[in-house]
Amino acid sequence: MKKLYLFVLLFLVHFISLAQPSDKLELLDIFELEYVSDPQISPDGNKIVYVRNFKDIMTDKNFSNLWIVNFDGSNNRPLTSGNQNDFAPKWSNDGKKIVYKSAKDGSVQIYLKWIDTNDEARLTNIQYSPGSISWSPDDKYLAFNMFVPGESSSPIQLPSKPKGAKWNDAPKYIDKLNYRADGRGYLKNGYQQLFVLSANGGTPRQITNSKHNYSAPVWPKNSETLYFSANLKDNSEYEPLNSEIYKISIQSGKIDTLTHRFGPDTEPKISPDGKYIAYLGFDDVFEGYQITNLYVMDVNGNNPKNISGNFDRDIENIYWNEKSNGLFFQYDENGNTWIAHIDLKGNVKNLTKNVGGLSLGRPYTGGTFSITPKGKYAFTLSTPEHPADLASGQNTLSKRITNYNEDLFKYKNLGKTEEIWFNSSFDGRKVQGWVVTPPNFDSTKKYPLILEIHGGPFLNYGARFSAEIQLYAASGYVVLYVNPRGSTSYGKDFGNLIHHNYPGQDYDDLMSGVDAVISKGFIDENNLFVTGGSGGGVLSAWIVGKTNRFKAAVVAKPVINFYSFALYADFPSYFYKYWFADYPWNDFENYYKRSPISLAGNVTTPTMILTGEDDYRTPIAESEQFYTALKLRKVDAALVRIPNASHGIAANPSNLIAKVSAILSWFNKYKTEKTE
Repeated sequence: MKKLYLFVLLFLVHFISLAQPSDKLELLDIFELEYVSDPQISPDGNKIVYVRNFKDIMTDKNFSNLWIVNFDGSNNRPLTSGNQNDFAPKWSNDGKKIVYKSAKDGSVQIYLKWIDTNDEARLTNIQYSPGSISWSPDDKYLAFNMFVPGESSSPIQLPSKPKGAKWNDAPKYIDKLNYRADGRGYLKNGYQQLFVLSANGGTPRQITNSKHNYSAPVWPKNSETLYFSANLKDNSEYEPLNSEIYKISIQSGKIDTLTHRFGPDTEPKISPDGKYIAYLGFDDVFEGYQITNLYVMDVNGNNPKNISGNFDRDIENIYWNEKSNGLFFQYDENGNTWIAHIDLKGNVKNLTKNVGGLSLGRPYTGGTFSITPKGKYAFTLSTPEHPADLASGQNTLSKRITNYNEDLFKYKNLGKTEEIWFNSSFDGRKVQGWVVTPPNFDSTKKYPLILEIHGGPFLNYGARFSAEIQLYAASGYVVLYVNPRGSTSYGKDFGNLIHHNYPGQDYDDLMSGVDAVISKGFIDENNLFVTGGSGGGVLSAWIVGKTNRFKAAVVAKPVINFYSFALYADFPSYFYKYWFADYPWNDFENYYKRSPISLAGNVTTPTMILTGEDDYRTPIAESEQFYTALKLRKVDAALVRIPNASHGIAANPSNLIAKVSAILSWFNKYKTEKTE
C-alpha cells in the first residue's frame, strides 16, 4: 500500500509540475505584452493622454486605446476601450479637449473628445486616413495632410468585352520611379495634400492641389497661414531628400519658400513669441550617414543658423521652451535615448534617459516624449526588463508611472543584460555591445551563443527590452548584440566608417565582440550561432561567407545582391546615390564585391534564409538568390517565407512568433549537447 501511495504521490507531483506555467518567457507570451506610445502632456502639464497598446490572440491583431493620467501618476483611467485602434491624441490649446484618430467605425476618422465630460463627436467622414493633426491657436480649426487620389494616366485602351465575358483585370500601367513602398504595396496614383477642418466638424477644405507630397502642417500665432515641409521641385522623385520649409496662405493658397539650400529641411516649429522657426536638416553631401542638425531662422526665412553644429548627434522631436530662447529635443547617445535642452548658442543640458520601448521585437532605438513650454514632460520609458511604460518628469527628475507588464513579468524570469565594451581587431576602436544571459544563469557552466545583428545599417541597438532576445535567452542561449561601426549614436565619423564600405570592417567588430564574450569563460565555442535582419541579414550572410566558426545561421530579410537590390527595392532614388558612388551598371565590380552573393562559393555553414513574402525593402528575390546558390552547392539550407509580411515581419504577433520559432528550431537542430 505504501508503494502504491508513493507512486500516486509522485504521479500527482509530476502532473502538477506539468500543469504549472513556465517561469521563463514563452512564444505565446508575445500576445500578453503591452506597451505605451505617444504620450501627450496637457498644456498646463497636469494631465497626460497616452496610447495603451495590446494584442488579441484570437484575431492576431494589434489594438490600442487612449488612457489619461495625472502628471503624478494618480487617477489613471481609460478614455476609450474595446478591440479597436485609437491613436494620435492631440490636446487643444485651452487643454479642455483632444482630437484623435480611430478606426473603430471601419475606417480611420477624426474624433473630438471633451476631457471633463468624456463626451465625444466624430468630426469627419473621409475616404483616406488623415495624417498628423494640429490645432489652430484659437482652437477653432484643425489642419492635417491627407492622400488625394489622382487620375489614372494609363494610355492602354482596351476594347469593350462582350456582355457576360470574364476577362482578367486590366494591366497596371506604371510610369513613376517610386511606384511601391514596403508595408503599403503598389502605390495608388495621388499625393498628400493639405486640409483645414472646422473643430465643429464638417467637410475638410483642401488648400493645396499639386503633384507633390506635403508634410504635416503647423500653425503660427495667427490662424491665417500654415507652415510645412515639402519637396516641391520638379525633380523631387530623383532628389527625394531636398525638401524646404514653406508658408501658405489658407485663404489664397499662395506659397512662400523660406529655405533655399540643398538638403532636407523638415519639421518646422514656431516659437511661442512668433519670431522664429526651428527646423531640422543637413547639407546633403550624399554620405550614407549624415547628422541631422537643428536650425533656427526668423519667421520670414531670414538669418538661418545651425545651432547644433558642435553637437555630434542627431536631433529629433523638437519643442520650444516658453521664453523662445531654446528648445527641448531627444537624441541617441551610446545606445541610449535622452531628452535634453539646447539654447540658441548651442549649449546642451541633459534631462533624462531611457526613452524607448516601441520596438517589441528587437532592442532598437525608438521612443518619444512631449513637453510643455515650462518643461514638464511625459515619455516612453524602457529598460531591458520591460517594454515602454509611461514616465513623467521635470528638469532632471523623472519617475515611472505605469507598469503594464507586471502581471506577466512577476512570474517570469528574464535574461539579465550586461553592457560590454571591447576593442575591434581591425583598428583597436572601442565598440559597445550587450550580453544577455539565460534565466538562472550560472557562470561556471558553458552556454551556446547567438550573435544577433541589427539592421539599418545606420541604426542602433541599446539597453532596451527585446522579446526576440529574451526568448532566445529563455531557450538557454547567451545572446550578444553589438553596435558595430556604422551604428548611430556615436557621431558622424563612427557612422560613416562604412560609407561606400558596407559590409566591411563591421565584420571585424562583430567577431571581436564574439571573442570578448568567449573570453569570459561561459561560452561553448562549439555552439556559436549567428542571425540578424535587414542590414543584420546582410552581415549574417557576409559572415558565413568569410568564416565557418558558426554552427548555423539564420539570414533574415537580407540584401544578397546589391546590383539587383538597387534597382528593385522600394526607394530606388536613394540607395544607389547614398550607399554607392555610381549607378550599378557603371560600377559593377564595387556592387559585386560588397554583395554576399560574391562569397556564396565559400559558405559551408547550414543557413536558413527568412523573409516576408510582401517585403519591398529587401524583396524576397534577394533571399531566393542566396537560397538557390547554397542549394546548388549542396549546402544545408532552408528558405522560410512569412506570408502576408512586409519588411517589418513582426507587424502581426503571430509573425513575430513564427520568426523566433523558425530561428530557434534551426539553431536547436545543429546545437550539440551542452557541455556544462
